[in-house]
Amino acid sequence: MKRLSDQDEKEIMIFIKDWLKIHGYSQKDFASKLNIASSRSSEILKKINELYKRGGIYNIAQKLIKIEQSWLNNENHVENHVENHVENHIETIKENKPYNQLDIIYKVDIDSLVERMKKDHQF
Repeated sequence: MKRLSDQDEKEIMIFIKDWLKIHGYSQKDFASKLNIASSRSSEILKKINELYKRGGIYNIAQKLIKIEQSWLNNENHVENHVENHVENHIETIKENKPYNQLDIIYKVDIDSLVERMKKDHQF
């Protein structure tokens, strides 16, 4: 295959920059996924042209899909890890009931609390 036209290169770079922005990644992150040392646009375009020579626009699309899937899988992994950590922390707090050590009743009826506050602040 030939190389991409200047117009195609320009459109692909605009697409890639928007795509990266949507996912919250930088050109450096993208360059890392492409296994290139530099995150400069010119180096990314060289890699895109290599992909094009090896399989056309289809090959570029496949590579972008693989990268996006890896990012989405990574985000899901991080979200699941955070959710599990929070759930474990909540369970630990429930089990330990740290307020019981101070003899504080932390489940107070809100209405009775409001009534006590009104009485305390009356003149």
